[in-house]
Order: sequence, then structure tokens, then C-alpha cells
Amino acid sequence: ELMKFIQKNMQYPKIAIKKGIEGRVICQFTVKKDGSIDHKSIIVIRGLHKSLDKEAVRVIKKMPKWKPGKNYKSEVKDFKYTIPVTFKLPK
Repeated sequence: ELMKFIQKNMQYPKIAIKKGIEGRVICQFTVKKDGSIDHKSIIVIRGLHKSLDKEAVRVIKKMPKWKPGKNYKSEVKDFKYTIPVTFKLPK
């Protein structure tokens, strides 16, 4: 569902299309105890192009609440997630 959400809400930057840039942007963020994404925690671990990095962060900020993570003791905790955001040029 996460990847479907990203693909549905992603807007390929025109500059990246014009330059023929495609690939993967790796982002990391924190999901808080209430399931919301901590917008201040979003970082680009491996960027691709400034416009694509910015779009990956924009889409992550737009995500709905997650089901909160639990540790081995079943305690609800803040958790960090690392995800790839793939940009593939349309054919």
C-alpha cells in the first residue's frame, strides 16, 4: 500500500523529465507513537537530483497516519523507517 500511495501521489518534476533523470531516492523518517510522520525527521539518505529529492520528501509529508510500531514488549514506540522512492520515466 505504501508504494501504491507514493506512485499515485508523486509528480515527476519537469526538469528531471527534460534531463532524462530516473532512479531511486532513499529517505528516512520517524513514525511517532500516534502513527503520524514527524516531518522534521525526514531526511534524504541518498539523493538523485535536487528536484527528485524534494519531490520524495513532499510525498512522504503527504502520507496518512501509519499503524504505530511496537517493540518486542508490545510497547508502542516511535520508529525510524527507511524507504526507496523510485522515479521511472514514462515510456
